[in-house]
Amino acid sequence: MNKILLLLLVLATILSCKTEKTTEIIVIGTLHKPESNFNPEILFHILENIQPDFILEELDTSFFTSDFKHKDVSNSNERMASEKYIAKYPTTKLRPYEFEGRNEYRINIGSRPTDGLTTKLIDSLNNVDLLSETEAEIHNKYKALIEPLIIVASKSPENFNNPSTDSICEERQYYQYTMLSKITNQRNEFATRFHTKPNGEKISYRDGYQLAGDFWDLRNQTMAKNIMQISEQQQGKKIVVLCGFMHRYYILSELKKLTEDKNIIIKEFYDK
Repeated sequence: MNKILLLLLVLATILSCKTEKTTEIIVIGTLHKPESNFNPEILFHILENIQPDFILEELDTSFFTSDFKHKDVSNSNERMASEKYIAKYPTTKLRPYEFEGRNEYRINIGSRPTDGLTTKLIDSLNNVDLLSETEAEIHNKYKALIEPLIIVASKSPENFNNPSTDSICEERQYYQYTMLSKITNQRNEFATRFHTKPNGEKISYRDGYQLAGDFWDLRNQTMAKNIMQISEQQQGKKIVVLCGFMHRYYILSELKKLTEDKNIIIKEFYDK
């Protein structure tokens, strides 16, 4: 009798696994503002080809009503395309996944505007040949890495949604937050210039820039966790994630780790 019960339990487990539907996550790197090669109409047609159950946007909850409708539709590709898509396919649901209060958080900790002030100061030092040879090489490499991204961003969406472009984005962000920090951590100019935070405390460019790099990691990791949380709650659904294409490499990397041993697959929008 025990053997029969055991066999029935094994069969029930096998059947439950077979009936569990696979969740699909499609991460689409975007340009936020309309361009001839990427605009709301192009994104709308991509969404139509996918037919998602959920569209996740790089926004926090402050941009949505309590029932997840946009409070306003800006001129961003994502919001205009999503609105048009949901008007035609009203069962599709919108969800935010951004780090809550992103801009306020950066301002309050002092990583903004020190991040921009720091890169401007590095530019100025390089322009007047005050950087060392090694420092200049780092800065010039960082500046050069934007050029191939500008080129691919002017082409069709497939060109900035692939592993090759993801790799360039990853290298560029590595240079921005890791390699440029080698300059800011070594040079006295970044320790002796300060910004005053909203609470009245002063923060050096050096410390503010370090916080900016830390927040790049925190923000992307948080977004991936939020995407994962939604995905796990929506078993068997097709979920589109819209993100600025510079974030795509990081979000994909985190999702691949988070989806291990789960019935979730990650696809490209142009995969069959």
